[in-house]
Amino acid sequence: QARLVESGGGLVQPGGNLTLSCVAAGFSIETMEWYREAPGREREWVARVTSRYTRTYRDSVKGRFTIFRNNAKNTVYLQMNNLKPEDSAVYYCHAATNNYWGQGTRVTVSS
Repeated sequence: QARLVESGGGLVQPGGNLTLSCVAAGFSIETMEWYREAPGREREWVARVTSRYTRTYRDSVKGRFTIFRNNAKNTVYLQMNNLKPEDSAVYYCHAATNNYWGQGTRVTVSS
């Protein structure tokens, strides 16, 4: 059965760093994305990496977030540096080709 499992969320102070992981099972990753959903707001796209390693980001995270993949581990990551309170959200992994979603991992940026 195909599934995505995220991990790595937590509580971090402003300016801190976190790296999220998303492990895929039951299928091979192709184009992968990260989304996030903050309380009271719609889910928004954050970053994408294609099977050819083309990477794109939403403007507000450019220069701070890096999406990368390890095909051998069937895993995609989101490295988040210099976190801000407005980055607080539940982060979801999305397999774009198959439209699979993970269960989400919560990131809270607060002092």
